[in-house]
This record gives sequence, structure tokens and C-alpha cells, in this order.
Amino acid sequence: MNIFRHRRRTLAGSSVLALLVTVAGCSSADDSADVAVPTPDAKTARICRDLHEALPRKLDGRSRNDPEPRSAYTAGWGSPAIILRCGVTRPPKMIDPEVAKGEDPNAIGGDVDGVGWLMEKRDDGTWRFTTTEREAYVQLTLPKELSGQDDSARVLTGMAPGVKKAIPTGIASMN
Repeated sequence: MNIFRHRRRTLAGSSVLALLVTVAGCSSADDSADVAVPTPDAKTARICRDLHEALPRKLDGRSRNDPEPRSAYTAGWGSPAIILRCGVTRPPKMIDPEVAKGEDPNAIGGDVDGVGWLMEKRDDGTWRFTTTEREAYVQLTLPKELSGQDDSARVLTGMAPGVKKAIPTGIASMN
């Protein structure tokens, strides 16, 4: 059972999202660096390939700019890039009892336009977003330039249609 099922909060436009993004700024993605390509199991790989086909050509006004090495499991938009990785392993924070109780200040579960997300504060003070209650885990990492409430909300809102279309609701495999 997903720990966020009963703890989910609707975040778009809420003060929780404002706090989350104001404090944050999301992790930077260096366009010159390679992006680690996930190695999902066969079922998750199929789902990720479906997502790859459903991804927007533009996200928050940024054109598609996929990272190297090219893969159906990664995507990028803009420069510095918003980076997507599909088929990642479940983040440890997703099973952390403090997160489930809402007691971890470095992670929160929420919902933006019908897609659940684990929002983790990283050691460098930035945030990483990972889908919840979907049959594949998808992570989004935003560059520090997209640190405002409206920026993050637009990115997560822009990603929601593709995630909802391609990734069925459910519990992802443990990969």
C-alpha cells in the first residue's frame, strides 16, 4: 500500500506548494553532463516507452532537448534542462515512516492535477519530484532557475496529462 494514499494533499495553488517551492529551487541539471539512464524491468520499460511517446514537445515554454545518452527512459526540456527519468527505483523516502506521518521536513507527498508526487528536499537544498501511486516511478529534476511557485506548478501541471495517459494508477514494482 502506498504511504501517500491517506496523506496526499492537493498542492496546486496552495500555501503548501508555495512554501515548498519558495524554500526550494529545484536541483540543477548540468546540460553538459550525461544523465544516468534507468534500467527498468520489462513491464516498467513498456510503460516508460509509452510515456516517452506521450511527453509534451514543450514544457513550461521550453522546447524538448533530450540529454545524452539518448533513451526512451529519459527526456529533457530547455537549457538548463528540466530532466525526466522514467523507471527509476523507489526513493527511500517513499517508505520512511516520518514522511508517512508528515513529520519529515525534507519530504512531502502531494497531488498536482491528478498526479501524486513525492517532493524531496535534497542535500544541496533543491528538490526532486517522483510520481506516486503509478505503475512506474518517474522523477523530474528542475534547474535552479525554476524555483518559483508558479514555475514548479506549471512544470508539474504540464507533465500531468502525459503521466495520466501513459502510466496506469497502481503500485510500481520495487525495481
